Amino acid sequence: MNSLQGLFFWGFLLVFGVVMYLVVPRSRNEGGFFRGHNDAGRPASEGTLMMSIFISWIFAKSVTNAANLGARYGIVGGLAYAAYWLSIPVAGIVIYRIRTRQGATGLIPFLIGKYGRGAAMAFSLAILIRLFNEVWSNTSVVGGYYGDSGSGTFIASALLFTAAVLFYSLKGGLRSSLYSDVIQAVVFIVFLVVVLIYVLPAQPPRELLSQGRFALDSGGDLLLVALLQSLSYPFHDPVLTDRGFITRERTMLRAFVVAGLLGFSAIFAFSLVGVQARLHGLAPSANVPAQVARGLGFAGYFAMIVVMVTSAGSTLDSTFTSLSKLVARELPLLAGRMPSPKAMTVGSLTMVSFALLGNLPMIAGTSILAATTISGTMVIGLAPIFIFSGLVERSPASFHLAFWTGIGLGFMDAFGLVPQSWAIGSGKFGLLLGTNLYGLLLCTAAFFVPLLLARRRTGPSGAPA
Repeated sequence: MNSLQGLFFWGFLLVFGVVMYLVVPRSRNEGGFFRGHNDAGRPASEGTLMMSIFISWIFAKSVTNAANLGARYGIVGGLAYAAYWLSIPVAGIVIYRIRTRQGATGLIPFLIGKYGRGAAMAFSLAILIRLFNEVWSNTSVVGGYYGDSGSGTFIASALLFTAAVLFYSLKGGLRSSLYSDVIQAVVFIVFLVVVLIYVLPAQPPRELLSQGRFALDSGGDLLLVALLQSLSYPFHDPVLTDRGFITRERTMLRAFVVAGLLGFSAIFAFSLVGVQARLHGLAPSANVPAQVARGLGFAGYFAMIVVMVTSAGSTLDSTFTSLSKLVARELPLLAGRMPSPKAMTVGSLTMVSFALLGNLPMIAGTSILAATTISGTMVIGLAPIFIFSGLVERSPASFHLAFWTGIGLGFMDAFGLVPQSWAIGSGKFGLLLGTNLYGLLLCTAAFFVPLLLARRRTGPSGAPA
């Protein structure tokens, strides 16, 4: 890349931030900043919500991982990663049910009422960690197109990108995030098509789709892991779940289902970039799309950068707005008090703080690839907590037994303490599959233990035994 082209790519980051700041609306009250309402108090439309969910879940790291898995396992790898997007309809169905049947107005208030403040506090800590990870993992992907991990250009571009997103996020909170998501979704789709046109015509579709085989040792184990984790993974992501409470129930449900199907299709389509790299003998790496992009010429490389910046930007601005709502609006509820009258100021300061702190792992050179599977294992206990919530009354013990069982298994997985006898198949993700399958069964059983003990104490008729 010559110096003129380099200036063009750096200028794009600046223009991206300035243009988004100019076009997004300003929030004048908390309804706009935290709930995405317009100045008249109306919620986002179904189309806006659907596009926002779609693009805010197309993480830059996820697009990268999809291509990496396509390069390693062919279409099975692409399908395995795309299967995570089935989490979106799962979340929509569960949120619809707890809103219509249990009167939930948000996950934190719901947990306080159903499982107690201790449960809501543990859950809040989990999503704070999740949101913290979203900052550095997405800025790292953008930095990878400007330099090698840890280099000056890598860090500088990631920080410039962070500043650009923070710049317009502070203007309107969730309202600006929803608005920018629509723009970024359209740009992402257009440039995704451009990238695919550049990359895919070299091989006939039949040859691309014939790459890979459905077996446990060829990516099939990861596909099953994704299907299992889709039952719990979405609930610890407030970028997704916050959007489940800002419109009417049926509107929300339709938007979640359509967004999930669109996301599945987009992720699988981009994984074909990795499949193409596999056909060309490109060795699997931590960032296959960047390797492919460097061989596409100036226009193709720029198109790939646009895809990554728009996907990372939509996730990062949603992360900032979710963090601001969690700290300014929901954490005070855990202390039994109302949010501050200056909640918007608190939310803005939260965004700035996490923009700085959240990039420390990126500067340290932490890998982006372990975040999904490890955090997904840690929160498998959320599946019974939300899916079976209608079967229990107030039961803090059910939450804690299921939640901490999952957290414990996640730490065992992270530190290599899960016994090898749990592995299912001989593939790379065989032990992860066993941990998630047996772990989900353990978490579900733990969730129902207090209910069974209560029934034993009262007897089948409901009277004390």
